[in-house]
Amino acid sequence: MVAAVVLVGLTALAPVAVAVTFTTLASVLYTVTVWHRISLVRRALRHDPAMHVSDAEARAVPDEELPVYSVLIPAYGEPEILPGLLEALERLEYPRDRLDVVLLLEADDDDTIDAARAIDADLPVRVLLVPPGEPRTKPRALDFGLRFAHGDLVTIYDAEDHPEPLQLRRAAVAFRRAGDEVVCLQARLFFYGGHRNLLTRWFTTEYATWFHLYLPGLVLADATVPLGGTSNHFRRWAIDEVGGWDPWNVTEDCDLGIRLQRRGWRIGILDSVTMEEPNTDVLNWVKQRSRWYKGYLQTFQVAWRHPRSLVHGLGWRGVFHFVMFVGCTPLLAVMNLWFWGLALVWITTRAAFVQAMYPGWAYYLAAAVWVIGNLSVVYVSVVTARVVRRPDLLAAAVLSPLYWVLMSIAALRAAVQLVTAPSHWEKTTHGLTLVDEAADEAVAGVPAGPSAHPGLAGRSR
Repeated sequence: MVAAVVLVGLTALAPVAVAVTFTTLASVLYTVTVWHRISLVRRALRHDPAMHVSDAEARAVPDEELPVYSVLIPAYGEPEILPGLLEALERLEYPRDRLDVVLLLEADDDDTIDAARAIDADLPVRVLLVPPGEPRTKPRALDFGLRFAHGDLVTIYDAEDHPEPLQLRRAAVAFRRAGDEVVCLQARLFFYGGHRNLLTRWFTTEYATWFHLYLPGLVLADATVPLGGTSNHFRRWAIDEVGGWDPWNVTEDCDLGIRLQRRGWRIGILDSVTMEEPNTDVLNWVKQRSRWYKGYLQTFQVAWRHPRSLVHGLGWRGVFHFVMFVGCTPLLAVMNLWFWGLALVWITTRAAFVQAMYPGWAYYLAAAVWVIGNLSVVYVSVVTARVVRRPDLLAAAVLSPLYWVLMSIAALRAAVQLVTAPSHWEKTTHGLTLVDEAADEAVAGVPAGPSAHPGLAGRSR
């Protein structure tokens, strides 16, 4: 509050000086954030840290030696999605007497409850009704379900997910290899139907960048790893140790991952893929992305309530990566729109206030940052298309700076909602894309290591 009053006072006394200082600091932060992203990509191109378990290794473990595995599936308002999910889960190669599938449905969601009870699946499925209460969020449902889960290992799937059949066996074997310090394994996510329109191609490219380049880069840097919202596999005792999910956080996955790592535990990447549905509608996408950005801001804000504890848990290097990847992800989206907007105003109007904000050296710094930043977005997107062997994504990659406009709108919306509706969960509408796994299955398992793309790996050094 005091800082805000001081800032307002300084702005009133010397608006130009404050504006120049702000834009210069924004340029520096933008540059560091872009450099951080590129450094993660370079690391991932040299080596893939994902834990690989072959089909033979996964199937070699006798059924009686496998741990009980709880699969928690929170769903709301998705009666038409459940049959496809249950069909996908039926393909899981895991002994049924060691599988604990729990559907978590809201008590007043009659249509989904009826659909769940009508399904005749070859699975040990339990339907748990989450009692009414606030906040009405996915993490609250997960906390409720965890109380009744039987497994030593726990994973989360969304209603539209299609995990590959050996994923649970691979995770069980990987946990045995890894040791107790690894308490979570994040499987890779990819999209079916990602070729439907320009938005889905952008989204597909972004997901591939995230799970094939950014997260591997963070693991290799021994940095904090923000989890994805599904297909993360946990040791049950670790979730209990940190108190489960935060029901008020709308990116409970990211928050839980950070809290686990603050205990000194590690998160790994599992070389297994879950196919998901991409957002095909712009408004639906903006709502979903606003929630993600809002949750990142929540996680960042809560973590800094106790800075000494944060530094003690993550170390200075971990804190740096946390700031760069969690704190700056929504901030970078906002700054990109800021630089684009000012550039557009200057080009079209030559407004005096823009010139005042960028005197001399500040103008050239900001211009360089703007150009380099947008070129870096294109570069990473093109590299991603090459990594996952999807030449059909190249056109979308070249146009990816336009995707950042959507990200910026979502980030601004998230900042407003952080104040006006911090724990409001905007439901993403699913079922808009037909499942077409065959079209994408060839790329889904492409590793991110140099063996998959030696030319790129060589050029990145």
